[in-house]
Amino acid sequence: MKRHYITQKIGFAALILAALVVIVPILIVIGIIISRGIGAINWTYLTAMPQDGMKAGGIFPAILGTLLLTLGTALAAIPVGVGGAIYLSEYARDTVLTRAIRLAIINLAGIPSVVYGLFGLGLFVLFLNFGTSILAGSLTLAIMTLPIIISSAEEALRAVPTEFRTVSASLGGSRWQGIRHIVLPQALPGIITGVILGLLRAAGETAPILFTVAAFFLPSLPHSFFDQTMALPYHLYVVSTQVPGMPLEMQYGTALVLLALVLSLNIVASIIRSYYRRRREW
Repeated sequence: MKRHYITQKIGFAALILAALVVIVPILIVIGIIISRGIGAINWTYLTAMPQDGMKAGGIFPAILGTLLLTLGTALAAIPVGVGGAIYLSEYARDTVLTRAIRLAIINLAGIPSVVYGLFGLGLFVLFLNFGTSILAGSLTLAIMTLPIIISSAEEALRAVPTEFRTVSASLGGSRWQGIRHIVLPQALPGIITGVILGLLRAAGETAPILFTVAAFFLPSLPHSFFDQTMALPYHLYVVSTQVPGMPLEMQYGTALVLLALVLSLNIVASIIRSYYRRRREW
């Protein structure tokens, strides 16, 4: 009994140590970004256009471009991703084809983002003639996030107990009515988690937008989804590597804004997820 207790203590200690190894470096990085970038954050920096070769002014076009790309990615990826997950979980039979599709989805999640960028360049920018535009960038990011959304949404749907579907069918409801009114609401917390993970990845990517949408500098804001735009990840790359004499404070300020945007989306998603989790009936 005593040996079992000691083994349990060692196991808990190992888990705590592993958690600290992951969490502490992240906290250090966040602390460095905040301490070095907070001095650059003011109203002008967040709302003005870049000036003096990006060494002065603000980053509002990059903030707006990131929000537009994230919105476009959500509009393109969520319906397709959730719809695909519903089909695989609720309608598709367990055949060689469906197993191959699931394997392909898992493999697609591991493809480097630069490959998606080249794919978007060839398909959307050149073949479909969308040009370097918000539309081409959003569709490229949507394809990149689909594996995450489909996999997480399918797992969330499969986690809903079978009894919910049985009760719906016994009351005379069709399969779609059971999915729409019972299964989907119960699986919503897991679906939201997958959607936000995908969108957070899209918001922070540089390589896909480098080939399809991002611009070094634009004198005006985009007017449609067929225009180019600036974006925070690419802007951060440019000011850190391509602009001589860029104040270090402004580089960290851009990183801090991007970090704050990602964390804000995560917090909003956590609140929504917690709300629906409290309403879950199992």
